[in-house]
Amino acid sequence: MHQIVFNEISAAEISAVPTLEQLELFSAFQVDEDSLKDADGEGRFGVVERDGRKIFRFRFKDYRIYFTVEEERTVVVQRVLNADSLKDFLFRSGMGAGSEDQKLGASRSFWKLIDDGEHANRK
Repeated sequence: MHQIVFNEISAAEISAVPTLEQLELFSAFQVDEDSLKDADGEGRFGVVERDGRKIFRFRFKDYRIYFTVEEERTVVVQRVLNADSLKDFLFRSGMGAGSEDQKLGASRSFWKLIDDGEHANRK
C-alpha cells in the first residue's frame, strides 16, 4: 500500500466532489506495484507520457485522478478531474482520434495543468 498525498490544487478539486462520491473514490483508489506495472490505459490505471515524463491516471466512474509516484511508496495526486471537464478540454483543444491518454499526452495544455499541480504545496 502507498501513502497518498494531495497538493493544494488536487485537495481543492477532491473537496468539490460530493462526500459520498469521495468515499467511493477513495475506496476504489488502491495503488500497488502490480496495478502500476499493468497500467495500460484500458483499465482503471493508465499512463500519460510525453518527452520522458510519465504520469499515472486512475479512472473511476466520472472521475480521473492524475498522480505521480515518489520514493516508490508515496503517491502524489496532482489533479482530480471530472470526465466531463476532460471531454470539454479535449474538444476545445481540437484533439483528434486516439485514446484519452494518448490525446492528453500530446497536449501541452494538459502538461501545463499537471505542472500547476506539481508546483502546488502538498496537503
